[in-house]
Amino acid sequence: MSSSLKAPFAVGGSTEIDAALARRLLELALSAGGDYADLFFEYRAGADYIYEDEKVKSVGRGITLGLGVRVLKGDATGYAYCEELTWEAMAQVARTAAQIASAARVTTPVEVKPVQVANFYPVKVPSIETLAPEKLELLRRGDRAARAFDSRIVKVQASFVEEIKEILIVSADGKLVRDRQPLMRFGVYAIAEEGAVRQTGSGGGGGRFGMEYFAAHPPEEHGREAARVAIAMLHAVEAPAGQMEVILGAGDSGILLHEAIGHGLEADFNRKETSNYSGQIGKKVASDLCTVVDDGTLEHTRGTINVDDEGNLPQRNVLIENGILRAYMQDALSAKHFGVTPSGNGRRQSFRHNPLPRMTNTLMMAGPHDPDEIIRSSKRAVYAKRFSGGQVNISNGDFVFSLTEGYLVEDGKITTPLKGVNLIGNGPDVLTKVTMVGKDFELSDGIWTCGKDGQSVPVGVGTPTVKIAAITVGGTKA
Repeated sequence: MSSSLKAPFAVGGSTEIDAALARRLLELALSAGGDYADLFFEYRAGADYIYEDEKVKSVGRGITLGLGVRVLKGDATGYAYCEELTWEAMAQVARTAAQIASAARVTTPVEVKPVQVANFYPVKVPSIETLAPEKLELLRRGDRAARAFDSRIVKVQASFVEEIKEILIVSADGKLVRDRQPLMRFGVYAIAEEGAVRQTGSGGGGGRFGMEYFAAHPPEEHGREAARVAIAMLHAVEAPAGQMEVILGAGDSGILLHEAIGHGLEADFNRKETSNYSGQIGKKVASDLCTVVDDGTLEHTRGTINVDDEGNLPQRNVLIENGILRAYMQDALSAKHFGVTPSGNGRRQSFRHNPLPRMTNTLMMAGPHDPDEIIRSSKRAVYAKRFSGGQVNISNGDFVFSLTEGYLVEDGKITTPLKGVNLIGNGPDVLTKVTMVGKDFELSDGIWTCGKDGQSVPVGVGTPTVKIAAITVGGTKA
């Protein structure tokens, strides 16, 4: 690995960002007495395509380039960024970030050395380097498959979003590391109509792939899935209301785990003692059946990273093991507070943002039960197959989630489709009520984006089939 990042990271369009120039910037950032500083260079090229009503509705393309400089002094952070890589602009943001500190002692950055990283998402040709007509044909294929599924499909929209992001991180503790991160997402949205009833469905996926993704997941697969959900929901009945058993389907149900439990395990909330899990390391917080991990090293998955946005390597972090809380997800600032090593979870949306502890791929691991056995064990329950998202109170774990696809389970069989299903509960409480966990772990195909403090980052989720003894179901039928 070279000690410089190739163009487009060039000053004034000519001089590459090399170790010597980075060191000069770090010296400026530490000139007022900061304890630590790092530089985050980013180049991002992205495009999006929308195909609707059997024609191209919009095509967009954009490029961003910039530098973020962070200076830490104790628990305080100074941050500044610029959108041009001239020496004058970069030096100014380094001086601005430095103003968080004011001390006679000046920290000197150590000699920076390249850090070798694994490649968890090898891609020969990123999709963004593929000509637009090939991607538009994929959208047409997804559209045609959805329409052909059933004559009651009356409207279809297909979308393709892609980017390639290159980052260079240089830190005062001597790291120089780069990464090239592909990302793509394909989706189909369908509307079914029968008489006065209209229902929607969606299908999609992606991750850190190139165009090879569509060899295993052709657009027709996503189009048919969107139509299937829309048609299935046409005869949905009003959801029941009250406390019920809930069975979470494998895969997409991991978004409930991510939101209701995962955020509470991010170290900054626990450092500030605003999480329900604060001070609970080593204590029982869940059913013995529950093991939860955050793993940034899964190949090609949407939340995977070769390096986090502080220059630390990702890893498989066991958060909850057989019901016992083992660890939080750490960035550098929180890790220093807890006296532990950063866990590779320092992430940021872009060079304009400060890194925070964030999830990568958050998963509940497989258990001992056959998924069919879990269904047969329920006299009456809600089977949650697909989620549209939800709201969570980090301080106490209270959540509300909406289902886009759910069914009633009666006498051990999945029966009637349900509409208007909301799941209302408390994340930590729900984990203690897990009574069965399936052998059928499934990773959700890559569609999820996580928001925190105004920043969005791609994430992955996964779970086996999980039975929960009781969650409040918010419906309209008593």
